[in-house]
Amino acid sequence: MAAAQVSKAKPSAANTVSWRDIAPSAVVLITGPEEYLGIRAMDRIRSQVRTVAPEVEISKLNAGSYESGSLAMAVTPSLFDEAKLIEIEGLESMTDAFLADAMKYVAQPENDVVLVLRHGGGVRGKKLLDAIKSSGWPVVDCQPLKKDAEKTAFVVSEFKAGGRRIEAEAVQALVNAVGASLSELAAACNQLIADATTAVDAATVERYYGGRVEATAFKVADAAMAGNGPQALSSLRHALATGVDPVPLVAALAAKLRTLAKVAGAQGSSAQIAKQLGIQPWLVEQAQRDVRRWTPEGLIRSIQVTAEADAQVKGLSRDPVYAVEHAVTVIATSARGR
Repeated sequence: MAAAQVSKAKPSAANTVSWRDIAPSAVVLITGPEEYLGIRAMDRIRSQVRTVAPEVEISKLNAGSYESGSLAMAVTPSLFDEAKLIEIEGLESMTDAFLADAMKYVAQPENDVVLVLRHGGGVRGKKLLDAIKSSGWPVVDCQPLKKDAEKTAFVVSEFKAGGRRIEAEAVQALVNAVGASLSELAAACNQLIADATTAVDAATVERYYGGRVEATAFKVADAAMAGNGPQALSSLRHALATGVDPVPLVAALAAKLRTLAKVAGAQGSSAQIAKQLGIQPWLVEQAQRDVRRWTPEGLIRSIQVTAEADAQVKGLSRDPVYAVEHAVTVIATSARGR
């Protein structure tokens, strides 16, 4: 098959490839703990192989329960000489038998076979991973997306791939609402892409996901940071009455204050500050507008009271609701300090 033919031409060093760009090769290594990205990478390879060879024979093995000789059996040419795709998961718990067989195979892979290896992380099998990397086979590193900038870039890329536009504020609203889980964030992108007929704006995201815990938390935080105490407390009490835990509410307050403090102490244009801090330029511009309402003393006091509330909602207080209300009140009052 075409994919296997080009796969023999190996680069001289490890070829790290994005999960969005990975193509079939004689050997492909997918590493890292982010399960969703690993699934997307494997799905992409499988889809491309099937496009080139619709009758491809697909075999699935688990390295954690592997028995000697299984790989050799899987790659043995079939009666009709069909292309083969071998997917092996669980390399992080591989057996010694698998390590021995895989080391031998990757040194001289078969024609018309695409071997995809999934390693979830850890040191088990490092010898095999190093051999694959040093041989120059493509490697996809699936690390968790922890920063907001990484999640917003993911959303923008999903919409670009889906042929839909999404406004910057809608991107952030979507990350706030469902960004805790990458698989949920991707599912939300897919739903909005499928349903939208025009550019997706923040109001659309609000209609779909405004009731999520994360979205509710940021509504409270946004109102408090804007100095609107009555609205912040009203949103907070509604959230608590509907069963929202105080912990994510305090986390949203802390996140907003951290961004404000970082931007307040940064120098340069919004684009330079955004690059330096790893956040979106429009968020920097918003924080720059917001910080004008604050005194340094008010910002410090708000950070302190939020840290106290964080400890109290995590077990140091018998009345966590009061702790959150007090933090919201202090922040809203401080935001009107100028």
